[in-house]
Amino acid sequence: MASFSTTSSLLHHLILVLILVPLAFSDQTHKSYIFRVDYDAKPSIFPTHFHWYTSEFTDPTRILHTYDTVFHGFSASLTPSQAARTLQHPSVLASFEDRRRQLHTTRSPQFLGLRNQRGLWSESDYGSDVIIGVFDTGIWPERRSFSDLNIGPVPKNWKGICQVGVKFSAKNCNKKIIGARFFSKGHEANEGFGGLGGGINDTIEYKSPRDADGHGTHTASTAAGRYAFKASFEGYAAGIAKGVAPKARLAVYKVCWKSSGCFDSDILAAFDAAVNDGVNVISISIGGGDGISSPYYLDPIAIGSFGAVSRGVFVSSSAGNDGPNGMSVTNVAPWIMTVGAGTIDRNFPADVILGDGRKISGVSLYSGLPITGKMYPLVYPGKSGVLSASLCMENSLDPSEVKGKIVICDRGNNPRVAKGLVVKKAGGIGMILANGISNGEGLVGDAHLLPACAVGSDEGDFIKGYTSAAVLPTASISFGGTIIGIKPAPVVASFSGRGPSGMNPEILKPDIIAPGVNILASWTDVVGPTGLDSDTRKTDDYVSFLCAIGYGPKTIQVITRSPVNCPMKKPMAENLNYPSIAASFSSSSMGVASKTLMRTVTNVGDANAVYKVKVDAPKGTTVVVKPGKLVFTERIRKLNYFVTVKVVRKNIVMGDAGALFGSLSWMDGKHVVRSPIVVTQIDPL
Repeated sequence: MASFSTTSSLLHHLILVLILVPLAFSDQTHKSYIFRVDYDAKPSIFPTHFHWYTSEFTDPTRILHTYDTVFHGFSASLTPSQAARTLQHPSVLASFEDRRRQLHTTRSPQFLGLRNQRGLWSESDYGSDVIIGVFDTGIWPERRSFSDLNIGPVPKNWKGICQVGVKFSAKNCNKKIIGARFFSKGHEANEGFGGLGGGINDTIEYKSPRDADGHGTHTASTAAGRYAFKASFEGYAAGIAKGVAPKARLAVYKVCWKSSGCFDSDILAAFDAAVNDGVNVISISIGGGDGISSPYYLDPIAIGSFGAVSRGVFVSSSAGNDGPNGMSVTNVAPWIMTVGAGTIDRNFPADVILGDGRKISGVSLYSGLPITGKMYPLVYPGKSGVLSASLCMENSLDPSEVKGKIVICDRGNNPRVAKGLVVKKAGGIGMILANGISNGEGLVGDAHLLPACAVGSDEGDFIKGYTSAAVLPTASISFGGTIIGIKPAPVVASFSGRGPSGMNPEILKPDIIAPGVNILASWTDVVGPTGLDSDTRKTDDYVSFLCAIGYGPKTIQVITRSPVNCPMKKPMAENLNYPSIAASFSSSSMGVASKTLMRTVTNVGDANAVYKVKVDAPKGTTVVVKPGKLVFTERIRKLNYFVTVKVVRKNIVMGDAGALFGSLSWMDGKHVVRSPIVVTQIDPL
């Protein structure tokens, strides 16, 4: 009995050890947190906020970044229990865990109607001396797009630096790339924690502003690349490559790292640095990657951009790549210009020729040896019912089944070009990349490693049907180079994030679309093209909006940095002075429903201008604008107007888009100022 008791006691202690030791270990594991601190609460005894933070909140070695421009506070590497204790400090307004985000992965100026020597482009002097801060994966400075030949001196208001590092010296900055920084402390603090995969892999990355991924170089040259003559990608899209603002200056902020994303604490530090450096515009193609928007007070991009906009910096961000599902748009704060991706009138056609003579149209940027004129056996591994095989995942294909054949691969899960590599490794001759229902007919041309053609969902189903019905199915692929004049264009890309905003449907998002499909631009030399191995009035509007959506003063201070008081009468979120008009009605409303929204316009043209309104009401709705005429004078530069949208429930048919579209236009005989109108039926979340 004594022996049994001893054994039981030992077993009991062993179980306790097995349970408690991992718990203790996990609580001692450090990860990074961001803390929003009441800036004015610093005791006068401390000379700086850093001294205060390291005396009352945490050890100096645990501080990653301190923020004092777009955000007030700090980020630090702490255990969960330390973070919880820090949050209890009365001067701490909020905290959130550091989160990893993902990147939103020549003819564009002409397609947009920009012409040399006339119009908007020349009148703005091609963006001369505008400083664009690009938050991305860095830059490959040797590209022709970043030459400073015949460029004037660096703008006097520039206060930034050229941060040196691995393979990046001070000489890599010039009068075009006027500044460069990199931010990695958030990554390094999260190395190996909870599967976040932080840390910098020195074998594939440069701990410097140099770009090892390609995305940053691409976005920088698209925005502000200089004229690059005789540009092409292996013969495709030959011509003169240039950015939309070729005379603008570039300031590079490397916040994203190859194969490991971008951490919030580093992004927020970049916002702080960019505004202090003196940028005029911030371009950021980063998001959550899951199609879900965080509340503004928990979203560092929303917080950082608010601080930037309040200091007169324009912030433009991508809408995300989680389309075509509804409510997939990200970066939806109303002070951000949210940009969706659209096509241009250029295409890179390729055709699939089936054994029965039928031809299926698709796209490709394959530039190797063609296979035109010879037919090869055609196979669809997905007919087995194995998902990994249908997607051509790594090690999913049986070489005996695909060797010497053209292989049909379904789009999704792994990168498009990676599927071709899987086919090639298994002995396949070529690939047909078929869209699924979610991607529809939206196609992207890729620089494939073997002859390959991307086709739409319907075409993919057609080819699969032929493969199943034919006794000996065969196919070939031909490549058509570059063609222009494609219509219709632009078309919203299938992958581009779609509205309405999941946070506030009454604010129309995305704001605009811009060329974002098959764009030729500069690239890093490290990897191949596949990528494989300060007007406060604008702010006093946004505060009113935050009050309207139910945020309290303390929550709003997390975003705005300053204490605020909401009006006694709660404002309407729809009355944010936004250029677009979104009227949202409850799906359960019956009979007649209406909403009246107010907008304020400012005349920036001729002093004595008179504008008359023209309304194109969404189908099944009535839209009334009062007054119908706006009369401006030298003294009256601002005027209000009211838009009443009325719907009769039985007359409303939303259709597949889940929304009705219209517009109102103010015209003075020379100018047209157009605002889109969107009517939706949606219940607040």
